[in-house]
Amino acid sequence: MRQIVLDTETTGLETSQDHRIIEIGCVEMVDRKLTGRHYHQYINPQRKIDEGAMEVHGITDQFLEDKPLFEGIVSDFFEFLDGAELIIHNASFDIGFINHESKKLHGKHQPLESQCRVIDTLALARQRHPGQKNNLDALCKRYGVDNSQRQLHGALLDAEILADVYLLMTGGQVNLNINDQSDSDSGEMNKISVIRRLPEDRPPLRVVKASDEEIVSHEQKLSAIVAAAGQCIWQGSGE
Repeated sequence: MRQIVLDTETTGLETSQDHRIIEIGCVEMVDRKLTGRHYHQYINPQRKIDEGAMEVHGITDQFLEDKPLFEGIVSDFFEFLDGAELIIHNASFDIGFINHESKKLHGKHQPLESQCRVIDTLALARQRHPGQKNNLDALCKRYGVDNSQRQLHGALLDAEILADVYLLMTGGQVNLNINDQSDSDSGEMNKISVIRRLPEDRPPLRVVKASDEEIVSHEQKLSAIVAAAGQCIWQGSGE
């Protein structure tokens, strides 16, 4: 399964005011593993960036003057996305801007949601943590993802961080610290602390099956539990 974690930065908040995309960042995962492949591009929006937006991402009009137009990068961008499932935080925002850019190319490209299946991690987080903050910074705190380099928003960095958050939200490799009750944000007793990544080239785990003698001994132990307690939830379970 090929998945692309995607984020954008823009000149402002509303496509109705013809705000434009100025940065795209994507990271690739295959079978829930980061491959190291990514797509990253700054874009000349041909308009001024709102001051409020500039305070969020730190990208200036002067920096974008020599960058390509969306029209010049769209083919490579869509080629990178082709066939992948997209993972986006607040997907309607990013997809709305990508489709807005595509419409300016006079229908040369179909709406993004018709080309790719989309998972919105904001909607997913709201289902799992109702009534709590579910922006990316809050999720990093809740799941123990290091976002110390996130002084300003940046599309590629945010995509990398979101990949970690998504993997943890959907069953990733984590370390549980059951003694730490300081997570005031979630109020949970068990706090997910530090991500423990396993090496990508690790050998398969060795499976050791019980011997016939061990199985007999196990059944005898379960029978003894039944005799003493009247029942045993493991006996006859087939596990």
